[in-house]
Amino acid sequence: MPQDEQQQKPQQTPPFQTAKGVHDILPNDHEYHTFIKKVVRHRCRQAGFRRITTPIFEYTDVFKRSIGDTSDIVSKEMYTFEDRKGRSLTLRPEGTAGVVRSYIQHGMNSWPQPVELYYIDPFFRYDRPQKGRYRQFWQFGLEIIGESDPALDAQIIYIANRILDDLGIADIFTLQLNSIGSSEDRTEYMQALKDFYFGKERSLCADCRSRLEKNPLRLLDCKEEDCKILAQLAPKLVDYLSKESLEYHDELKEYLEEMGIEYTENPTLVRGLDYYTKTVFEFWDKTDGAQNAIGGGGRYDGLIELMGGKPTPACGFAAGIERIIANMKRQKIRVPQKDDLHVFVAQLGKEAKKMCLPLINDLRENGIKTMGALGKGAIKAQLRLADKFKVPYTVIIGITEVREGTAIIRDMSVGTQKTVKFEDVVEEIIDLIGDENRDMYSPGEAIY
Repeated sequence: MPQDEQQQKPQQTPPFQTAKGVHDILPNDHEYHTFIKKVVRHRCRQAGFRRITTPIFEYTDVFKRSIGDTSDIVSKEMYTFEDRKGRSLTLRPEGTAGVVRSYIQHGMNSWPQPVELYYIDPFFRYDRPQKGRYRQFWQFGLEIIGESDPALDAQIIYIANRILDDLGIADIFTLQLNSIGSSEDRTEYMQALKDFYFGKERSLCADCRSRLEKNPLRLLDCKEEDCKILAQLAPKLVDYLSKESLEYHDELKEYLEEMGIEYTENPTLVRGLDYYTKTVFEFWDKTDGAQNAIGGGGRYDGLIELMGGKPTPACGFAAGIERIIANMKRQKIRVPQKDDLHVFVAQLGKEAKKMCLPLINDLRENGIKTMGALGKGAIKAQLRLADKFKVPYTVIIGITEVREGTAIIRDMSVGTQKTVKFEDVVEEIIDLIGDENRDMYSPGEAIY
């Protein structure tokens, strides 16, 4: 080919890829998502929780005020942008702040208290992508707002544990439990931390050197090895807790023991958000520890007042769905498969296609999951396609069947077939599939 023709040949556009840190949820993983959502809804409804969905973005101050300027989320990880009027907006990095904003805005303090809410939503953080951590990720969460009682903390821990148990992964996690007391308790303690770390700054990572000035409590949460060693040697928060905080924590442990929930006291557990008070807890991997924590929560009694509402106690829990799925796969847990097809309808010719279209619709309306090959392929090609979809039965309508008003039903597992009247096809298939396997839907049922 002449060189000038080679230069004129258009270059092929490279295919697009997902942005770094995000991923497609393909059909096989959606089976896990669907199952997890079903389990979460079931357990939450049992306990009287109602579902809430807050906007995917909020005014940036909603998160700055609630999570705290010194937190890693606000200082490093938020997706923040300005709208056309110059207002600062942020994609939600976590769920509690939006729920609290909604509680205040819609006057939920006038509802029967406590208000119990749950959510299943996507969230966004500009974080370094790694195993189980993405820049767009899904979480489910529970919030109990309007009452301060360690029995409520125990109940939310129980529900979280039951969900993990239903999903088959509770046994590979331990419940880590701590009390960080009230804000007054922590004031003296943070000064003690500063005194302890004085002169040891060079042993801290860059993040912890910054935290030492802004929020010393976060020094206990660092995953760097040198910082973890120092955290173990640092003064213990429990020695600075008030009598009220200690009694609250002891009562919580009594309730957990009464419900048979095992826990590990962890004096360095503080969580990564500034709004927590008293109870904090996380579910840690028994092998990987905090590196593979699946979720956590705690009490946040001062947050609603901080956000502009009346003083209102509350507690909550959230867990990462992608991490749950990864651990379910690790445990080789298979979820119920409801997307398998029951029937493949093969046809040959325009008149056969005319008969197939209403038949396919009738089968589907009767709870039979049906696919129709409505192209122009030969019957043999369509049957090979039916094999690939692993359907148990195929309905075949060709020129002879159109003329005689019949259809062939083939059992794909053994290769046998029989001819039936066309008007009897639906009933024959229903008998073969069985009522217990049909996928029926009533428009009167709630869909989520």
